[in-house]
Amino acid sequence: MSVTAVMVSLRRQYAHLVPELAKFGVVGAIGAVIDLGGAAYLHSEAGIGPLSAKAISITVATVVTYLGSRFWTFRHRVNQALLREGLLFVALNVVGLAIAEIVIAVTTYGLDYRSALAYNAASVIGTGLGTIFRYFSYKKWVFLAAVEELNEATTASEAAAILASTEPEDR
Repeated sequence: MSVTAVMVSLRRQYAHLVPELAKFGVVGAIGAVIDLGGAAYLHSEAGIGPLSAKAISITVATVVTYLGSRFWTFRHRVNQALLREGLLFVALNVVGLAIAEIVIAVTTYGLDYRSALAYNAASVIGTGLGTIFRYFSYKKWVFLAAVEELNEATTASEAAAILASTEPEDR
């Protein structure tokens, strides 16, 4: 297979991800402004502790990003029952919060870096790591592959990979 054929195959296989990733990025950027800006304000200006400030800001950001994800980013995917989908979304965001909180806790209490710059850097790094986790976990457990994606699969292995990423009871 030539390099050109491989590139065409890869483009065809992953082209549908570009709009989804762009939308995820926009929703995520809005959530990041709420989360990072809110945490910075609550911690630096309002005097709330570093972990509490992060927990409050990410809670508000979670509501905003759920709405953006469900009704815009992943609207082409299979919707589950609203309660189940919402609970999964919140549970995965709690894991994302834990990732961010661990980075902040290690920076603040483990390394004893307590400046606003250190807090904000830890918050950005933790949020970035949590975002990577959330993107892949949302696609796997919350916003499932659409039937059209299965119909558009060009090979049996692509269809099998899509089906394998969804839970049996959701098919």
